[in-house]
Amino acid sequence: MFCHSIAPARDGCGSGWEDGSVTSAARSIPDAPRPIRDVPAARAALVRYRVMAYVTGTFLLFLTTEIILRYVVNVHGDHSSVLGSWIAILHGWIYVGYLLAVVDCWSKMRWRLSRLAAMVLGGVVPFMSFVVEARLHRIAVAQLGGRRPAEPPMPAQE
Repeated sequence: MFCHSIAPARDGCGSGWEDGSVTSAARSIPDAPRPIRDVPAARAALVRYRVMAYVTGTFLLFLTTEIILRYVVNVHGDHSSVLGSWIAILHGWIYVGYLLAVVDCWSKMRWRLSRLAAMVLGGVVPFMSFVVEARLHRIAVAQLGGRRPAEPPMPAQE
């Protein structure tokens, strides 16, 4: 059967509403987290996002330092590069990788569009990537139920 409607289907089109898989509480609360389809993939995407958030944030701080030293302090007197022009280029390419990690994590965690906007801005506002990453990591761990991969059993000590 093929559904053409965007509205919640009650006729077997696979929306999850007709079989009770979507609870009434989740339907009534607009900000309720949507269920994650693949928890291991979501965890891996979260790790990639965290790494890229730290790397992007660090290079953004280098770039901010370069801009302040170059244009505000004017170290050389002619607004020439202080730390190197490569910092801006490298941050730009790292930001592209960060955006890929952001979209991957956002889609696997099934978050709202506003969280995507905050994550994207995290790579261009100094210090924001660290703040956004810390907050979203807490949210993600709670959404994933705090579950960690099973550890191998320890050998019995005698």
